[in-house]
Amino acid sequence: MSKNTKKIAPKRSLLKDIKRDKWLYIFLIPIMLYFFIFKYVPMFGTIMAFQDFKFSTGFFESKWVGLEHFKRLFTGNNFLIILRNTLLLNAGSVIFGFPIPIILAIFLNEVKSKGFKKISQSIMYLPHFMSWVVLGGILIDMLSPSTGVINTIIKFFGGNPIYFMGKKEWWPAMFIISGIWQGAGWGTIVYLAAITGIDPELYEAARIDGAGKLKQIWYITLPCLKSTIVVMLILRMGSMMDIGFEQVYVLMNPAVRDVAEVISTYVYRVGIEGAQYSYTTAIGLFQSVISCILVFTTNKIARKINGEGLW
Repeated sequence: MSKNTKKIAPKRSLLKDIKRDKWLYIFLIPIMLYFFIFKYVPMFGTIMAFQDFKFSTGFFESKWVGLEHFKRLFTGNNFLIILRNTLLLNAGSVIFGFPIPIILAIFLNEVKSKGFKKISQSIMYLPHFMSWVVLGGILIDMLSPSTGVINTIIKFFGGNPIYFMGKKEWWPAMFIISGIWQGAGWGTIVYLAAITGIDPELYEAARIDGAGKLKQIWYITLPCLKSTIVVMLILRMGSMMDIGFEQVYVLMNPAVRDVAEVISTYVYRVGIEGAQYSYTTAIGLFQSVISCILVFTTNKIARKINGEGLW
């Protein structure tokens, strides 16, 4: 056979694949139905962003207003403030919160005591499975200016109590810290799983060459985690326009609304309480478009820098 001769693989029929792996495809049907019914069918509702939608007239008879809701969106002072709050809180969460699970996973991987490791993992993972109503209540009690643990310590050393949840200069920091507290454990699972997949012989060879723990982490662990870090960062950037409604709603109060109101709570207040469905649909469509742009941009930058991306 000459070098230029290409080996052509036989074409596989989709029907034959389905017949051969019929049980796998049967198990796939409920998942496909879920995504079709709850993810793709509701996309038809985006037409409301271009209508003056009313339940009495429905989709097909509501008045068509074109880009009127988007004009209101971009010219309104309130939305610009809310957009600023959303981006700043998310940026702070990424800058301060994204590295924490990586650091925790590396530290846990270096712990030799299995008992200590299990207890530490349980303590870190627990907040992820708790409701923000519970977590918010714990946080508010801890930061209470009269009975909170933090302010009790401050007063013990002669300081004045700080209204962490009622001061605009403190609330964003408390929001970011509480988000790290709730999500760090779950992120640690992902990175710890990636670390356990690293070949132990790499560490053994490094030890023979005289590399200490820090050098092993810097030259072996972190490079092997690079692809996982890139994927997690791209996915995180895709949610830059979205902040969990529950966290903000539980922690927010009228005293800090100027720095705490974000898109999700604004949509709830205007759309659900104010029944402005078309306007809030336009906001949701704007969020989705910006999120897609951020994902594609981050992926392109990651591929240029590291040669790796989500696709």
